[in-house]
Amino acid sequence: MPTPPADDVFDAHFHIIDKRFPLVANNGFMPDEFSVADYRAHSAELGITGGVVVSGSFQEFDDTYLVDALETLGQSFVGVVNVADDATDDDLLRLASAGVRGVRFNLYRGGSAGLDSVATLGRRAWDVAGLHSEFYLDAHDLDTLEPLLASLPKVSIDHLGMTSANRDALLRLVSAGVHVKATGFGRVDLDVASTVAEIHAANPAALMFGTDLPSTRARTPFRPADITLLTEALPTGARAALHDNAAAFYGLSA
Repeated sequence: MPTPPADDVFDAHFHIIDKRFPLVANNGFMPDEFSVADYRAHSAELGITGGVVVSGSFQEFDDTYLVDALETLGQSFVGVVNVADDATDDDLLRLASAGVRGVRFNLYRGGSAGLDSVATLGRRAWDVAGLHSEFYLDAHDLDTLEPLLASLPKVSIDHLGMTSANRDALLRLVSAGVHVKATGFGRVDLDVASTVAEIHAANPAALMFGTDLPSTRARTPFRPADITLLTEALPTGARAALHDNAAAFYGLSA
């Protein structure tokens, strides 16, 4: 197993699947259990000292599992959750106080508020509770989504945008401050090494590594060699991508 070239690693994207809490099949898919204990076992040798639990499509608008997971993981972990467009301001404030840092818009698989809610909910979540917006999307759609994403105050995009389409639009967003998660290498349809190099060149603060554990529905699950791929592609930016960028983005850099 390769040793990460950093004192610690911030895992900016992983999932906890706890069947004590509500789960909903998404397009006929129901995930296997992946508890906090499972995550700790799978990541024990990666040097992970903090990270982000992200709600999946199969969790829809339940946040009880996430609050429970964050209580177990401790203060170096935060969350990103699917929020319904009719969530109240009190709901958003409650989530923020429980350690949630962002609202996820899953435009790729659903299970979240839809595209018609992005502008109003994304802005309100930020204004009320300081919750930024995260997007699971296909870069094929960036030709129409770019102005919307650019209008929001703080944004990240999952899994390198999934495909190499509209790379110019992605890099414009990155140059303007949008962050991109270097995650899900086994699910994307693009060249990972050249993609992370281009994003880093456009904005060295943009890339945020994540394991994507347990890699639900990915063609190839996360493997430690993914860290090696990232570090070899970023000979001068690995520390930032593996820790510093995400720790700062999620407010855990102190």
